Order: sequence, then structure tokens, then C-alpha cells
Amino acid sequence: MSDQSPPLSASPQPPLPPRRRGARWLLLATLTLTAALTGAAASRAVSQHHWHGSSFMGPSFDPARAEERADRAVRHLAIEIDASNEQQDKLRSIVKGLVQDLLPMREKALAARQRGRILLTQPSIDRAAIEVLRAEQLALADAASKRLTQALGDAAEVLTPEQRRRLDERLAELRERRGFWQGWRRG
Repeated sequence: MSDQSPPLSASPQPPLPPRRRGARWLLLATLTLTAALTGAAASRAVSQHHWHGSSFMGPSFDPARAEERADRAVRHLAIEIDASNEQQDKLRSIVKGLVQDLLPMREKALAARQRGRILLTQPSIDRAAIEVLRAEQLALADAASKRLTQALGDAAEVLTPEQRRRLDERLAELRERRGFWQGWRRG
């Protein structure tokens, strides 16, 4: 029988250094937080609510105002993280494109909501039509999610690692300030 073990070399290879898990998690958390803030700004801009509450008894939804609110949010974010003018312009164009792409999806979702009400209030329930509506809404949500994810990745690439770190810290401060609103759910 022959020896199956590999021959020993004169200079053994040093073990590879372990990957820094902390740095990976910090980068992942920062990218996630950047994505969340950008998504929140875009989502809030195309929602039916104003920055300081619902629009009950207020003006109706205006797409131009939604773009304006999203642009304002990006400018505020840029100031918080000391973004350059070039970065601000890139971020503003990313969010403006996102809002313009999401607005038609919003209209489709509102129309589908009305269709759903009609389907569910008919004398007889058409399960096939309800299933078609469900499938359409899943496709719409998937398209919106893909577009949002694309914009979040684009926005994260515009920022430097230091800016993403600052953003992470800023969002942590905001979470701490809001923490008392959600504290009762954790028990």
C-alpha cells in the first residue's frame, strides 16, 4: 500500500487571516440603512400622506409635490452626511427617476384597490377574478421592489464609506428618539 498523504514542503503555507466579520456586518448594516432611508424618502414622497400627518381635509395627492418632497428629503440627507454638490446632483437624479417610475405604479395600485372592492361587494364572488387581481398586484409589487432596489444600490454607490457610516449613526439616533413609540410591542 502506498502512503496517500501529501508530501510535506520545506516551507509550510501560513494560514489565511480570518475575515473580519465586524467590518462585513458594518458594511452590510450601512448599506441596508442607506437603502432604508432612500426607500423611506421615496415611499413617503409617493404615499398619500404629507410629511407631518395624513392629508385628511387637506389637499389631494399631487405628483409634482411628491417629487418636491423627495427632492427636499435628499437635500436634507446630503447636508447631514456632507455630500458634495456632485453627489447631491446624482442622488437627486436617482430619487427623481425613482419617484417618476413609482408614480404610475401607485396609480395602478389605487385602481386595483377599487377593483378589489367591486369584486368583493358583488352579489356573487368571482374567485377567478380575485386570483387574477392578486397575481397582478404581486407582479406590480415585485416591479416596484425591483425598481426601488436598483435605486438603493445606485444611491449607495454614490456615497463614500465614511458617508455611509455617518448615515448609519444618524439613523441610529433617529431610531433611539422614536424608540418609545415601539417599546410596548417588544414585551
